[in-house]
Amino acid sequence: MIKKAFYLVVLLFTVNPVFSQDFLIPINCYDRTEISSIELTAIGSFGKQRKMRPKVPAHLHTGIDIKRPNPNYADEPIFAIAEGRVISLRDDGPYAQIIIEHYHNGNLFWVEYEHIAGIKVRVGDFVDENTVISRFMNKSELDNYGWQFDHFHFEILKERPFAIKPKESQAQHFFNTYNLVCYTMDDLYSKYYDPLQFLKELLY
Repeated sequence: MIKKAFYLVVLLFTVNPVFSQDFLIPINCYDRTEISSIELTAIGSFGKQRKMRPKVPAHLHTGIDIKRPNPNYADEPIFAIAEGRVISLRDDGPYAQIIIEHYHNGNLFWVEYEHIAGIKVRVGDFVDENTVISRFMNKSELDNYGWQFDHFHFEILKERPFAIKPKESQAQHFFNTYNLVCYTMDDLYSKYYDPLQFLKELLY
């Protein structure tokens, strides 16, 4: 069953959809067109050198880590940035993630949201800029997993995420991104956009 579902999903996502061109930032704030509303963690900037840790080599940060915009530790929402289609998700603890495929000006790009909770979408769902796709971790989850996850990781890919075979326990986890294998700036910019610069160009 997993193998059959995997090939169906890969086939589905080889067809380019047509989406609208409306973009908003992914957090709950007064004006979701205002890029300055996005606040990053101390080590959350794009291209930041990340130190080696057990089983993870030193690498460059492939996205940005967005801080919670409001003192809401129950259900602070996370939105999609535009119309798109969910192609992969996992919901196993602090590394839960959603990957959404978007189409803009003739080009595909992919957005990953990671360190999230309360996922509200499934693979194959179409979303838009007003869709709440998940939320920041709540207080109980942060107490359990660690308060270093009081943010979410947001990255925008130029290159399609690579396909993986999902596990029985994570049957919708069809793709991974390159977030632990960018070791040089050439690696980084060949696969990723700078998210803040990318959003600035679309919003203004």
